[in-house]
Parts: sequence; structure tokens; C-alpha cells
Amino acid sequence: MSNGTLLPGRLGLATARVPYVDRHGLVGLSRGRLFVEDGTLRFVCAKSDELDAGDYAIPYQNISMILLGPGSTVSHDALRLLARHGVLLAAVGEGWVKYYTAPPMGQGRSNVARAHALLWANEKKRIGVAKNMYAIRFSMINRHQDINVLRGIEGSRMKTAYKLLADRHDIPWNGRRYDRSDPTAADIPNQAINHAATFVECAADIAVAAVGALPPLGFIHEDSSNAFTLDIADLYRTELTIPLAFRCAHQILNDPRAVLERLIRQEASKEFRRFKLIPKMIDRIKDLLHGNDGGGDA
Repeated sequence: MSNGTLLPGRLGLATARVPYVDRHGLVGLSRGRLFVEDGTLRFVCAKSDELDAGDYAIPYQNISMILLGPGSTVSHDALRLLARHGVLLAAVGEGWVKYYTAPPMGQGRSNVARAHALLWANEKKRIGVAKNMYAIRFSMINRHQDINVLRGIEGSRMKTAYKLLADRHDIPWNGRRYDRSDPTAADIPNQAINHAATFVECAADIAVAAVGALPPLGFIHEDSSNAFTLDIADLYRTELTIPLAFRCAHQILNDPRAVLERLIRQEASKEFRRFKLIPKMIDRIKDLLHGNDGGGDA
């Protein structure tokens, strides 16, 4: 990508150089300055894992969301331009495993939110979405209509999953135990799960914001202001979160000098890219809600 080159096409953006630039129109930028010059949104950056050093023109009209990573600054004019065109801007951590903030959704993006609200407001449909989530997680078709029964089944299945995955990764496992008020008091495997779950939840935060769904309206989780985010993150618990945690816990138990949180953060960043986690979450949210964000290829 040469200096001044536009990042081409909404929902058909090139994937070679910028992370999470895909048909959903997400662009990852880091170690640079985002500003406006002569009406053009520009990003001048140092060399990073994502981009060579250079001056890049960003086609804001064709982008859904910019993930602005560490070492970056943004001008007031850039914020104004993005807000006017309904482009989300989120501050994210290294490797996109932290999610700090994003402005409200812009214009013309209420389809998914309305579909979400309608499903959540209808008790029968709400249970139906919850059952679909459990079917995704456990490959099971369940006829129960009581959410508490479904949660009980989930708890039993997760106990089995923890034990199987612990054995697979040669991890000593005494059960899922931790104190929310003192998370460092937990053993290494439980601490690892806590860190890995936090990073996967951050990816879910980005996906939920990108499609314009409603974080407080969870189908399995309740009360939390990000209940739906937790629902989405849990879809990947046995597939990604726990294996990631146990792989890192195994390394820490064999090398106590390593720092657990840092190791999991680095490994999560690699795994999210390899797995294409955020784009997969976006597609799954749309499937669950039967929603569409109005993008041409979505």
C-alpha cells in the first residue's frame, strides 16, 4: 500500500494490510495521527504490525467503524467528520483485546437494534434466541422453555467441558472457583480463564457496537449493562476462551517467571486474528437477530 492510497470499497475492503478490514467495513489503525486535511481523513503513522510507515487517505464514507490502537491521536475535526457520517470510532488496546470507548451509533443504523428489541420484548422469542445460543454452544436441541432450566443444563455441561479441556491441556483442575473481590486469590487456571474471558468480552463489545445491537438486552444474561455482550462472548467459551486460557496456564505453570495477564493478552491478539473472531461474531449476531446493518454485502 503506497502513501496516499485509499483503502478501497465498503464491505469489500482489502484485507492484506489492515486488521479487521473486511466486508463489514472495520478498519484497525495504530501508532499514528488521525486528522482531516482539505476535507480528506488522513492517517499518518509509524511502522506497525498492521501498516508500513506512511500517509494514508481513509475513505470514511465507506467504513463502518475505526478501531484506533495504542500510540494514536485523533483531531477534533476527525471526530466531527466521523460523527457527521455515522462512522464509529473506538479506542482499543494492543491487538484489539481491550475496548475502551466508542461514540453512539450514527445515522441509518437502527435495523439491528429494532430487530433486537422486538425479539427481546417477546418472551417466547426471547427464549427462542436463548435456545439458539445454547444450540450453538453445545450442539443440542432443547425443548425446555424455562430459562432457569436452560441455565442449569449449561452449568452441568460447562463443568464437564472444563474437566475435558483441562485434561487435554494437562492442567490441574479443581473446579471453577474465584472471588470477584480478590481475583488474584484464585489458582492459575482460574486466573487464566478470567483474563481470557475479559479479552473475548472486549471482542464481543466491538462486534455488538459495530452492528448497532443493544448491549443491555441479553437473552441469557440479565441485569448487566452489557448482558448481550456477555451472551455473545459465551458462544466462544469452549471453542476459544477456555483452550486459550489453559494453553497459557500450562506455560505459566512450567515457567513461573512469565506474567500471566501479558502472556494471555499477547496470545489472545494472535488467536483473534487467526480465528477472525470479530467478523465471526458480527455474522453470528446478525444470524441470531435476523438483522442487517444496511451494508451492501452484509
